[in-house]
Amino acid sequence: MAKGVNSAAEQAEQLKQNGNLYFKKNRLGAAIDAYTEAITLCPNVPVYWTNRALCHRKRNEWARVEEDSRRAVKLDPKSVKGHYMLGLALLQREQYNEGIKALERALDLGRGAHPHSYMVEEIWQELAGAKYKEWQRDSTKRASDLQKLEKSCEMALKENYLHNISQDEDGITDSTSEQLAALKLVFSKAAEADKPTDVPDYLCCKITLDIFRDPVITPSGLTYERAIILDHLEKVGKFDPITREDLHPSQLVPNLAIKEAVEAYLEKHGWAYKME
Repeated sequence: MAKGVNSAAEQAEQLKQNGNLYFKKNRLGAAIDAYTEAITLCPNVPVYWTNRALCHRKRNEWARVEEDSRRAVKLDPKSVKGHYMLGLALLQREQYNEGIKALERALDLGRGAHPHSYMVEEIWQELAGAKYKEWQRDSTKRASDLQKLEKSCEMALKENYLHNISQDEDGITDSTSEQLAALKLVFSKAAEADKPTDVPDYLCCKITLDIFRDPVITPSGLTYERAIILDHLEKVGKFDPITREDLHPSQLVPNLAIKEAVEAYLEKHGWAYKME
């Protein structure tokens, strides 16, 4: 019995390897067939599901991406690819809230397992785009609601004061004109919250000048992007690029305060800077 199980597992693994080769050659149909056979033999292996989901993604078959990704994360709640592709599939259906949650989960898992991999950066970019689209949708609705409310308030003011005796040639009293000006100012201020804004310098890495993703602080008190400072220490030398003091990777500590500040800033401003 055990021999049969091992044989099935070995066959499934070979099918996965075949699928990988087909995928590299862009033979997506053949790759899907290979992964499907592997799943039939060993349905509880998450990577078979995520590999097939990746094929469906390249073919823009998002319903199947979602289906396979959900199965993968059910089998392995720590599957980075599973959460990542589930998030992408949900975004295709404009399920921004759930899609963003899935991408955030993928990002957290990716940072923990492979903090310097290309996938972490890819997930970050997709998450930025998703948050921007969510912000754009919500800000557009808020702008429309504000405009309707402003017009309603203007009409109410004009109707309320039209009966006044002292009117200018437009039929509106001086008092009304002042209130209308104040009203425009109030609504103008309310609309400013939805305008893109420059990222504060303290939220940006001093080397890349880009907003922090994974900030770490040095003994001298300077904060850098983790991947960037580690690359400097490996390729340039074991010293702080600004203070020139000795610095080793073991001395880097996560800057949780800056990380929280970045997240708060991005949440407020909808990651709009990413689309500049």
